[in-house]
Amino acid sequence: MEKVIERFLRYISIDTQSSEMSGLSPSTEKQKMLGKMLEEELKEIGAEGIDYDEEHNYLYAVIPATDGGKNEKVLGFIAHMDTSPEASGENVKPQFIYDYDGGIVKLGEDGKYTLDPANFPELKKYIGKTLITTDGTTLLGADDKAGIAEIMAMAEELLEDQRSEVPKYIHGKIAIAFTPDEEIGEGTKFFDVKRFGADYAYTVDGGEIGELEYENFNAAAAAVTVKGLNVHPGEAKDKMLNAVRVAEEFDGMLGQSERPEYTEGYEGFFHLMRFSGNIEEAHMDYIIRDHDKVKFEEKKEKMQRNADELNAKYAKFLDKTITVELRDQYYNMKSCIEPDNMFLVENARKAMERLGIKPIISPVRGGTDGANLSFMGVPCPNLSAGGHNFHGRFEYVPAESIIKIKELLVEIACSF
Repeated sequence: MEKVIERFLRYISIDTQSSEMSGLSPSTEKQKMLGKMLEEELKEIGAEGIDYDEEHNYLYAVIPATDGGKNEKVLGFIAHMDTSPEASGENVKPQFIYDYDGGIVKLGEDGKYTLDPANFPELKKYIGKTLITTDGTTLLGADDKAGIAEIMAMAEELLEDQRSEVPKYIHGKIAIAFTPDEEIGEGTKFFDVKRFGADYAYTVDGGEIGELEYENFNAAAAAVTVKGLNVHPGEAKDKMLNAVRVAEEFDGMLGQSERPEYTEGYEGFFHLMRFSGNIEEAHMDYIIRDHDKVKFEEKKEKMQRNADELNAKYAKFLDKTITVELRDQYYNMKSCIEPDNMFLVENARKAMERLGIKPIISPVRGGTDGANLSFMGVPCPNLSAGGHNFHGRFEYVPAESIIKIKELLVEIACSF
């Protein structure tokens, strides 16, 4: 088995699910298990400048330049250690589907869940390949442990080459960083750009092999609280205000067409992530997304405007029925890449073409640590990690994609 695949399997065995509810940094203590493992592995492969911020679980390291490396600028590679709060990352049991035949893949022995090309047509691209899937009970963790494995395998290969009698690679200084809590929008909360030491970087956090992205959503989170009045239903006429019903009304005002399941490309959305409540009080957690900054601001204004309208409608019951708390999470990195730093995109595209990888340059319908880092002074496009269907039980990654992306990182590092 290829070393990069062995690494991937080792990393997904550790539960690193982050949490939006803890208020801590990192949001879950268990993420540090992977941080400490990676620190030890970096020592074992001979990386330099290893710097582990154990308090917040950020890990930095350096691959020194070779004798012939002339570029004084430092290139970095970044991946995140946490997995999504949307599905369990505990006790992951990967399945290997060898020489995939293009048919339905049963997840787990009971076959309750399947990967069906009728629902996931991109599976047809991987006929003859080896698929690594879940068993249907957890997510897989390719987001972003495939990225971590690929960066670590790249580092190991370059460091081993430096110790060989006849080195074949020439490159400048390369920086590495692994972060926590990317999935909850806090991956760069305590990121130290100076400790990282890179002038430019790539996150390795995309999906299908070939993805190359320098545009992402502008992102905000919204916490909506709805107050109600509970009265016995037998005498509720003109007295009861059902918080659940008002919450439904608020959600309906946002528009069905602006939900993620009805949007694509550059279209933004409101996404209701959680709903809980009763007659007296209901809570809704949303994320708001749009590539266009003006439309992004309009979406936030629409949410507040709808709340104001319902507060006026139900003023006879309560002074304030609905409260909306908005928090920006990250912004579109495009303004930090175009035009001065487009060479990063071009370098990656050419490296892909040299390796026979078809570049897929498209906007990220999501975000990466690279978006925030770009605004922190480190322009940082996003490279594919190789997986599909992130954040749930239908996640999978072709083994060949992980292997090829490791080769891509080596190629990019040596052509910078």
